[in-house]
Amino acid sequence: MDARGRNYVGLQSYSAVFSNSAFRLAAFNTAKFISVCIPLLMGLSLVMALLVRAVRPRGRAFKTWYLLPMAIPVASMVLLWQTLFGNYGLMNTLLVGMGAERVSFMESSAAFWVLIATYVWKNSGYDMILWLVGLDGVSDNLYEAARVDGANAWQCFRYITLPSLLPTTGLIAILSLLNSFKVFREAYLVAGSYPDDSIYLLQHLFSNWFSGLDISRLCAAATLLAIALFMIVLLLQRLLRERA
Repeated sequence: MDARGRNYVGLQSYSAVFSNSAFRLAAFNTAKFISVCIPLLMGLSLVMALLVRAVRPRGRAFKTWYLLPMAIPVASMVLLWQTLFGNYGLMNTLLVGMGAERVSFMESSAAFWVLIATYVWKNSGYDMILWLVGLDGVSDNLYEAARVDGANAWQCFRYITLPSLLPTTGLIAILSLLNSFKVFREAYLVAGSYPDDSIYLLQHLFSNWFSGLDISRLCAAATLLAIALFMIVLLLQRLLRERA
């Protein structure tokens, strides 16, 4: 139906979405962002969890420090971005001091990697806690039996830890995927509704269409996004079920 729900328009709204260049750009950037940040976040947070377990009980203090980024308000994080990556921020001051030219981090393709670093930094502590819960569920008897048979640390990790963490892996992957859509707040406050093309995400597009009351395309695009997320979750569950 059309935006007022009076006339049947069939697939016109979906056709308008796919033919829209802004949608294609936003969908590509969102897929690129997810494909880079999710594996990076999961790998880094798993390493952090293993390190915390290796130094326990002293590792309890690290849990608090790693979770602090989640407590920082978004507005404060924006100020941090500007302090670090502004045209006269800390990073550019260091570059100029070393004889290099200034870099417009938030007005060039470098903005994409700034966004990746921010997302990973803010969410790594949360994922680390989830990994720790999964690691606590692995019985110490399995490790003791493996060591008696002559297994080294890498073999214990590969054949005991990783297979035992498959259910946790699926949960963390799904939660990280959903949390990745919250990064829009930081990007919007720093660069506005129309940031550099490298960080123009679906969230920006939806916000702009909503502001313009383009309800037909907005609903169609939201439906496509919901279907895509649903298929990704089903695929993850199937892959993990086959490996279990």
